[in-house]
Amino acid sequence: MGIRIIKTAIATVIAIYIATYFQLSFPLSAGLLAILGVDVTRRRSLLNVLHRILASVLGLLLASFLFYIVGFYIWVIGVYILLAYPILSKMKLKDGIVTSSVIVFHVFSVQTIHFDVILNEIWLLLIGLGSATLINFLYMPKVELNMKTIRNQVEDLLSEIFNQMSYHLKDSSTIWQGKEIIEVEKKINEGLELAKRFSENNLFRQENEWLNYFHMRSRQMESIHKMVNLVAQVYESIPQGKMTAAVFDELVKEVKEEFYTGRVLDDLKRVETLFKEMELPKTRKEFEVRSAILQLCLELKDYLNIAKKEKKKFLSL
Repeated sequence: MGIRIIKTAIATVIAIYIATYFQLSFPLSAGLLAILGVDVTRRRSLLNVLHRILASVLGLLLASFLFYIVGFYIWVIGVYILLAYPILSKMKLKDGIVTSSVIVFHVFSVQTIHFDVILNEIWLLLIGLGSATLINFLYMPKVELNMKTIRNQVEDLLSEIFNQMSYHLKDSSTIWQGKEIIEVEKKINEGLELAKRFSENNLFRQENEWLNYFHMRSRQMESIHKMVNLVAQVYESIPQGKMTAAVFDELVKEVKEEFYTGRVLDDLKRVETLFKEMELPKTRKEFEVRSAILQLCLELKDYLNIAKKEKKKFLSL
């Protein structure tokens, strides 16, 4: 059973008990309003409740005006819907359409516009949506442990990807299915979703290091895709490939480190310097392979520069 269902049940019961205790009319509607008010994060819950209250008050005022001018006829409800729904949608309050309809129907059912009736509906709103907000703010699932687990899984998969690249550069006959690419992208997306939820549950915390981390990995995946394609073009084992493989061997270890060390980038620069000192290719085949390796090094540099800019921010992770 999901935590949201449990919170909805608790908020509904609390709202009905409170409405019944204060002898409000239509106390069960407080429970219905509580159901509508429960959301997955604190920020979304707060915005949801504010939108529903504002929409309900505006809808109540419009309906009261129509009932007062025209009378309590069923067709007037249709006129209310035709007028209120487009207005609320245009004001970006469409989430409050159902809530406003609930209290408007209450007013129609009692067939009178009286201060006590209006006040009763306002109290139902505050109790129902207030109970939902209270339960949402009291408890939200902790997601940090899950994000740490996903981060470790992402780094393990990235390490294996670089390991496979290294194998192929050393021995071009090596075959790799590439399933880790699909798996790591799935994990990064999972991490992004959890990081967004974590951010929305921390109303007063502006910096979200987890969101920065998974965004960094997402950007790095663009470079990894290019590197995989370039490695596939290395169809012959040559010294330059083995030298580049040594850089990837170092990256296999560094990708799991918390802080950016710069070792791999220094190794890459040394390899690029050695490339410039070597003789030019003598055959077309060697030229094509060396060209792919050179482009691979450039993509690897882009990947490392992303880490250089971003990874140092994650000291507290």
